[in-house]
Amino acid sequence: MEQSVSHRNTFDPERIIRTLADYGVKYVLIGALAARLQGFPRVTSDADITPKFEEANIKSLAAALRELKARVYTDHHPEGIGFDCSAKNLMQAEMWNLVTSAGRIDIAFNPAGTSGYDDLIEEAVKFDVFGTIVYAASLGDIIRSKKASDRPQDRQDVILLNEMIQKMDKGKSE
Repeated sequence: MEQSVSHRNTFDPERIIRTLADYGVKYVLIGALAARLQGFPRVTSDADITPKFEEANIKSLAAALRELKARVYTDHHPEGIGFDCSAKNLMQAEMWNLVTSAGRIDIAFNPAGTSGYDDLIEEAVKFDVFGTIVYAASLGDIIRSKKASDRPQDRQDVILLNEMIQKMDKGKSE
C-alpha cells in the first residue's frame, strides 16, 4: 500500500529548484515566484513553471517530480491523488496542478497569452538562485499572461506589476 506523505503547509522553493536542476530540467519560472525574484512584493505558496516541451526534458521533469513525490492537487484532496508520473502521461495535458513533498508546483506548457517555453525563454531573466541558474519570465511576459488569464488575482497583480515597472523606469531615467 502506498504511503501518504503530508504536503500541507510546506513550500520549499529551494528544494523544488534544486531538484529540477539536479535532473537538468529546462524550464522558465512563471507567475508570482518569477515576479518576486524581480522585486514583486506578493508572497506565493507555489512554483509555477513552463517546461520545454520535448520528450527528453519531460522525462527529466517526470523523474524530478517522482523524487518530490508529486501527486495531483485538487481542492477536495489537497494532500493530492496519486498518478502515473511518467513523461508520456505528463505530455497528455496542457496543465498540471501538483502537490509535492516540497510544496505546490503548477506546470503550464502553454500559459495563457504565450506559446510556451520557446516564447518565454526569449525575454526570460537569468538569476542565480540557491546556487543554480533559474530563468524567470520577464515582467512583461508575466503581465501578458496574467492579462490573458483575467482571473481576479491576476487583474490585481497586473496593476501592481505595471506600477512596479513604472517606478523602475522612473528610477532609470533619474
